[in-house]
Amino acid sequence: MGSIQLCFPLLVFLALAISSCAPYAPDARSGLAETVLPDSFSIQDSIEDPKQRWWETIGDEQLNNLVNEALVDNQTLLSYWARLEKAQAQARKSGADLKPSLGGDAGASYTKIKTDHGGSVENENYGIGLIAGYEVDLWGRIRAGHESTLLEAKASREDLNTAAITVAAEVTERWVSILSQRLQRQLLEQQLSNNKTYLELVELRFRKSLASALDVFQQRQLVERNKAQLPLVEMQERILENQLTVLLGRMPNQSPVITRQELPVLDAVPDAGLPVQLLQNRPDIVSALRRLEAADQRLAAARADRLPSLRLTGRAANDSDELEDLFDNWIVNLTAGLTAPIIDGGRRKAEVEINQAEVQQQLAEYRHLVLSAVREVEDALISETKIREHVAASENQLQAAQNALTEAGTRYLNGLNDYLPVLTQLLSVQGLENDLIRRHEDLLIARINLYRAIGGTWFDALTPPAQNN
Repeated sequence: MGSIQLCFPLLVFLALAISSCAPYAPDARSGLAETVLPDSFSIQDSIEDPKQRWWETIGDEQLNNLVNEALVDNQTLLSYWARLEKAQAQARKSGADLKPSLGGDAGASYTKIKTDHGGSVENENYGIGLIAGYEVDLWGRIRAGHESTLLEAKASREDLNTAAITVAAEVTERWVSILSQRLQRQLLEQQLSNNKTYLELVELRFRKSLASALDVFQQRQLVERNKAQLPLVEMQERILENQLTVLLGRMPNQSPVITRQELPVLDAVPDAGLPVQLLQNRPDIVSALRRLEAADQRLAAARADRLPSLRLTGRAANDSDELEDLFDNWIVNLTAGLTAPIIDGGRRKAEVEINQAEVQQQLAEYRHLVLSAVREVEDALISETKIREHVAASENQLQAAQNALTEAGTRYLNGLNDYLPVLTQLLSVQGLENDLIRRHEDLLIARINLYRAIGGTWFDALTPPAQNN
C-alpha cells in the first residue's frame, strides 16, 4: 500500500508567491553614468585596429617566437588559468542550488533476543529510501548568488587577459632593453678604442714637448672611464637576459638566442582610438565592471535573504523484514516548509550594509581604472611625441658636436689651442652617442606602453594550457 501526505496550504501559498513576486534587480549601474569620458585624446582622435598582435608589427621573427612562448609557458599566466578554472568550477557549484537535489539511503539491521525459556527471537529489518529537496527561489536569492559567481568567472578571464597583455609587453620590453645594452656595450668598446688612439697621440706629442702631462692624465682618465662603464653595461645585459628567461618559463641559465644587431625603427605614432573604446578594449576595466555587477548581485541576494524562504522535501521509503519484499509497499511523503527570520540580532541587516559598501567600493575602483586608463594612453602618446622631438634635436646636436670635435682636433694639431677643447668636445660627442641609444630605447618603450594602454582583443584567442599540449 502507498500513502501521500501533502501540505496543501503551503502549496497554495507557493503558487501565489511565484506568480506575484519578482527578484531584486541590481541598480549599481546607475552610478556609472557619472563617469564622463573626454571625446578624444589630446593628440589624436582616431583608432587603429587593436585586434592585431602588435609585437608582430616590429617585424622580428625571434621576438614573435619569444612572445608566443611566453603566452604559453609563463608561470604567472598558468596561475591565472588555474584561477579561471577555479572560478568556473565555483560558478557551476553555485548553479547546482537552482536544481532539485536527490539522495538515497539504505540500511539493514539484525537483532537476537534471548527469551526466559532459554530460547531466542531473531529479527531482521531492511530499509531503503530516496530523499528529494528543492528550495523555491521566491525572491531571486539563489539566482542572484549564481549570477555573482558567473560574473566573477568572467572577471577572472579578464584578469587573465590583462596578465597576457602584461606578459607580452614585458617580454618585448626586455628584448628591446637587451638590444639597447648590447649597442651601448659595442659603442663603449668603440669609444674605448678611439680614446686609446687619442691617448697615443697625446703621449706622442708629450714626448715631443708639444703637450703637457695634464693632457696625458686627462686622456687616460677618459680611457679608464670607458673601462669602468663596460662591466656595468655587461651586468645589466645579463640581468635583463635572466628576466626575459624567467618570463618565458625557463631557468635563468637557458637564455634565448637574440641575433638582431640594431634597435627597430618605428613608424609614425599609431592611432590610439577614442577614450570610450577603452571600456571594451581594456580587460582590466571589463574585469572591474564584472566585479561591480557581481557585488550588485550579492547585494540583491543579501536583501532577499531577509525574506521568507520556501523549501519542498519529498521522501519515498520502505521497511521490510524480508529482503525480497524490500521494494514493495513504498510510503511517499511530500512536505513544504516555510521559514522566515524573526530575530537574528541584526545579522542579515548588517550583511546588506556590507554588500552595499562593497558595491560602492567596486564602483570607485572601476572609475579609478577608467581614469587611469585614459591617463596611461595620454602619457604614452605624449612620451612618444616628445621623445621623437628630443631624438631629432639630439641628432642635430650630435652632428654639431662632431663638427666641433673635428675643428678642435685640427686646431690642436696645428698648435692653435691646447687639449682642453678637444677633451670637452670628445666628452660631448660620446655622451650624446650614449644618450641617443637610450632615447631610442625609451621611444620603443613608449610605443609598447601605448599598445599596452589601448588594450585590444587579440588575447581572446588564447586557449587553456591543456589545449596547447
